[in-house]
Amino acid sequence: MSLDEWHLVFVSVCIVVAVTICYPLVMTYLPSKSESFFALAILGEDCMAEHYYPGGDSNIAVDTEVHWFLYLYNHMGDPQQVAVRVKLLNSTMLAPNSTSCSPSSAPIVYEIQWVLMDNETWICPFSWSIEAIDRVGDFVELKVLSINNDAIPVYVNAIKGHNFRICLELWMYNESSKEFQFGWLDGDKMLCTWNQIWFNVTAPV
Repeated sequence: MSLDEWHLVFVSVCIVVAVTICYPLVMTYLPSKSESFFALAILGEDCMAEHYYPGGDSNIAVDTEVHWFLYLYNHMGDPQQVAVRVKLLNSTMLAPNSTSCSPSSAPIVYEIQWVLMDNETWICPFSWSIEAIDRVGDFVELKVLSINNDAIPVYVNAIKGHNFRICLELWMYNESSKEFQFGWLDGDKMLCTWNQIWFNVTAPV
């Protein structure tokens, strides 16, 4: 074998060894596929995660307006049409299940739809107040809830008006089924997001 042939063999072996050694290191430092997710949050009146109630008091009287903001962030990799479905619950009604991605069975009282581009953040004003209540024994029943100036009949009660909650669920439009679904598929795993805030209702004696 000539000197040139030996040189070619030597270079080839060096390249194979270098690739074998370097490949695992390169793959370690290369960024993996980004996880697909959607973020939903409720922000207080200053657009921060605080100051959720007037005067910091979660005991809400009739006709007291509460100012929040809905925060949405799309990291799904493409544009998404979403619906934020608002539900009014008491302490005994089931909230959404994050493990099975099952929504609450409570009726929808309000819905906001929007289209977000990939990596887009959207902040939407969300103001609400209690317009009408009724007292039946130890129970306080919410009869009318105003959300963004829309009056909505609700009919949810709680003992002494304690532990109501506004629950928000993020639903996403499924192009295949042509309808909204609660959550999204990331690989073979179903994920979902929702949020809730508790409050009490003060009723006249």
